[in-house]
Amino acid sequence: MTVKPKIRGFICTTAHPDGCRAIVRSQIDYVKNAGKINGPKKVLVIGASMGYGLASRIAAAYGCGASTIGVIFDKPGSDAKTASAGWYNTAAFEEFAHNDGLYAKTINGDAFSSDINEQVIELIKKELGKVDMIVYSLAAPRRTTSDGTVYSSVLKTTDKEFTNKTIDLKTGEISEATIYPASEAEIFATVKVMGGEDWKEWIGALKSAGAVEDNAVTVAYSYIGPEMTHPIYKDGSIGRAKDHLAATAKEITRSIDGVNAYVSVNKALVTQSSAAIPVVPLYISILYKVMKEMELHEGCIEQMYRLFAEKIYGGGIKTDENGLIRLDDLEMRDDVQEKVSEIWNGISSENISSCADLDGYRKDFSRLFGFEADGVDYDADTNTAVDIPSLT
Repeated sequence: MTVKPKIRGFICTTAHPDGCRAIVRSQIDYVKNAGKINGPKKVLVIGASMGYGLASRIAAAYGCGASTIGVIFDKPGSDAKTASAGWYNTAAFEEFAHNDGLYAKTINGDAFSSDINEQVIELIKKELGKVDMIVYSLAAPRRTTSDGTVYSSVLKTTDKEFTNKTIDLKTGEISEATIYPASEAEIFATVKVMGGEDWKEWIGALKSAGAVEDNAVTVAYSYIGPEMTHPIYKDGSIGRAKDHLAATAKEITRSIDGVNAYVSVNKALVTQSSAAIPVVPLYISILYKVMKEMELHEGCIEQMYRLFAEKIYGGGIKTDENGLIRLDDLEMRDDVQEKVSEIWNGISSENISSCADLDGYRKDFSRLFGFEADGVDYDADTNTAVDIPSLT
């Protein structure tokens, strides 16, 4: 079938297998050209099919020569419909990894479930023995706990309503959006989904099963951002969850012997999640323009390569005064943020094209689903029923 993007709200309901494959290939090529890293050799990536999780797996495999196990939650395609982008990304990664002599296997299912946890532990013990790094990169909107309770996260403030500029990504029209405060129950649920509880349970289960090397490293991902986004992010319901995540890193390090846990604060990038947050897409569009002009822009793979090569395995783990790894160090530079704020204060629907990189934002959004990849014929028929080698 011929696959075209079908946008519904903040998601694309189709994905292009050849486009996803080309984008994965380009990320692998970046790491190959960037050079080897003296890093981990057996890596588990929980949430491995898109964004920072996928880039982490590629950086570990091709930068460090690591054997990788990925946990994903994605849908296969058929002759009549496309798979999810994460499915195609994982199929491509495994194909390339196996061809290059790298161990790579994937387990598909709900990472919050005990069943998937047990399958992963069984696979590690059978084929790798133990892992020396665990990347926790889940970005799920809801979680079902072991007692059957379903918790859903919300994108809200925590004290009072917040109004600021936002953008219609289709039209480029700038308007104002108001975000209302979450209830205590909604905040609690958001922390249950996006906080550190599940991360700690994963590490505890792996350690108890004897599936973790001594002095293993585990890392989870977060975001802080500039003051203009704090009410909806850092100080909002998501921020409460991320505070819990950071506290959990210290708790894991303190209570689980032989495991060192860190939170990496990453740069703002286009993701399915960030596209749904009012204010943030406009900020990212301006940030892209500023950082590209200053030759400071990084995508997922550049960030994750730098995380492995410089921040964790580059001669001592580098953190700030709060114990956080700061991969947002370029984004939060004073000169970058001063320029972003200047543009933010003067931006309007009339000058959006000259003041922000809206085209870059849209392109990155399309590329999440395998569209706008270089060298791909999007008018050609393509096979949408692609297998993930280790699942067949």
